[in-house]
Amino acid sequence: MNLTLPIILGLSAAAIGTTPPGLLNMTAAKVSMRDGRNRALWFAFGASIIVFFQTLLAVLFSRFIDRRANISTVLQEIGLVIFTILTVYFLWIAKKPKTKKKKEEIKMRSKSSRFFLGMLLSSLNLFPIPYYVFVSITLGSYGYFNFDAFFIYAFSAASAIAAFLVFFGYISFFKGKEKKDSFLSRNINYVIGSITGLVALFALFKIVYQ
Repeated sequence: MNLTLPIILGLSAAAIGTTPPGLLNMTAAKVSMRDGRNRALWFAFGASIIVFFQTLLAVLFSRFIDRRANISTVLQEIGLVIFTILTVYFLWIAKKPKTKKKKEEIKMRSKSSRFFLGMLLSSLNLFPIPYYVFVSITLGSYGYFNFDAFFIYAFSAASAIAAFLVFFGYISFFKGKEKKDSFLSRNINYVIGSITGLVALFALFKIVYQ
């Protein structure tokens, strides 16, 4: 077994899924700007722990699905529909986030409160579960994903590490750059819509040529 493969796949999948501006990224950046890097890192650590368990849950569910070929095919088709709908919504229907909400500040003061805030917001963000189900099933269909215990835990751990590194990147880059933060916040729907569009095209290619 290639011991580095699950780590590489986990890092890559998490980087693709986590890098676009979203609730956790932008909150980490805001905590950094308002309360300092150390507290923002605690927030990122808490969020990353939840990412690990979300990824693990998603992959375990994928293993169950992978053993039933008919369910796997149906879920790929459902995934195509869902990501297509999300693309249409984010690119043409969703309104741009308003930039007036500057009164909404995180007023937690201790490091532990930032840690649990990260866990809470990450728990409320359910997108990683269907995302990693889709990723693991797709990679498995090409023979790149192995559903044994080591592979699953290594992939999940690598995903959590990559998520933390992305959060760290936001924390470092947006420190004191509120204008840049506002620009990305205004255009977040277009970024997410582009990502979901690419995923939908990949799913369509997979269904047509499988």
